[in-house]
Amino acid sequence: MTDHERARALLEDVREGLLGVHKALLAIARAEYEAVHGPIASPGTLLQLLIGDEAFAWLHPVSELAARADELVEEPEIPTPELSAIARTAAQLLAPDEAGSGFAKRYFDAIQGSPDVAMAHAQARRAITALSAAANDARS
Repeated sequence: MTDHERARALLEDVREGLLGVHKALLAIARAEYEAVHGPIASPGTLLQLLIGDEAFAWLHPVSELAARADELVEEPEIPTPELSAIARTAAQLLAPDEAGSGFAKRYFDAIQGSPDVAMAHAQARRAITALSAAANDARS
């Protein structure tokens, strides 16, 4: 496997990790929404809520970063600075903070309250660490 192929595979792992976190967090956000508003009628309705409803806005940073990683995977060549930026941004985003606010606090609470989120977090962090190490090696 070439260095480029390895980098692409690691980036795909990060994307999959982010999508796993997003899926687990979406289940929590959906349950919270449905507790107040009743069942979401269809996948299309859920998608519209995910895109435009404030109750789901806190998930946008994860989905946007996963989308950026997906775009990079499709590039013929992935510049090392881009790999480093994805790894750094993902590490910062997936940093739960009990005393924090916004996403970091909600993420902390989700990890504490959901084994699915905790497992997805661990998988994503492993992928981020591997991508970060590969990007650092490529710069050396």
